[in-house]
Amino acid sequence: DELLRETGVKPDELDAVAVGMGPGSYTGLRIGVSFAKGLCYGLNIPLLAVGSLEALTDVAIKDYEAGIIQVEGWDEAFLCPMVDARRMEVYTQIFNSRCEAQSEVSAEIITEDSFSQWRAKGKLVIFGNGAAKCQEMLPDAIYINVAPSARGLVRLAEEAFEAGRFEDIAYFEPFYLKDFVVTTSKKKLF
Repeated sequence: DELLRETGVKPDELDAVAVGMGPGSYTGLRIGVSFAKGLCYGLNIPLLAVGSLEALTDVAIKDYEAGIIQVEGWDEAFLCPMVDARRMEVYTQIFNSRCEAQSEVSAEIITEDSFSQWRAKGKLVIFGNGAAKCQEMLPDAIYINVAPSARGLVRLAEEAFEAGRFEDIAYFEPFYLKDFVVTTSKKKLF
């Protein structure tokens, strides 16, 4: 409501709603997708889903192009967005500097050998909220500060819209990558 008021856009002027589909936090994905589905259903407009790692990579590329971040040899580098998955695990995927996927999305436990095939081929640029886990283990990588942003969805959502890649509002579910596991709290509450 606040965003619509700030921009002067009325809900019935929206063509579609885009949402980051994951991987990421179970609760965050669930809330974001539920909200987007509700808007789409209520307004009778399409739902567009964009991979969260691809969107984060798009933000990094835009920041590089705008001169906000600087990396020598960027054009040949491998870009490695990371989302924290607890402990020493991250959700990640490798992209080139044109935002073209070079690997599948995966859950990786960080060790000294992580991403060795990519580090052997060239510079590995790591970013996202899971990057801090790697700094001691992978000192030869380049670390940049890039945070998730809705602006990472824009180009990718527009491409999906133009191609007619709409999600089924009733059946679409976020891409969790791993099953949600409920555990009992170790704290004695009562």
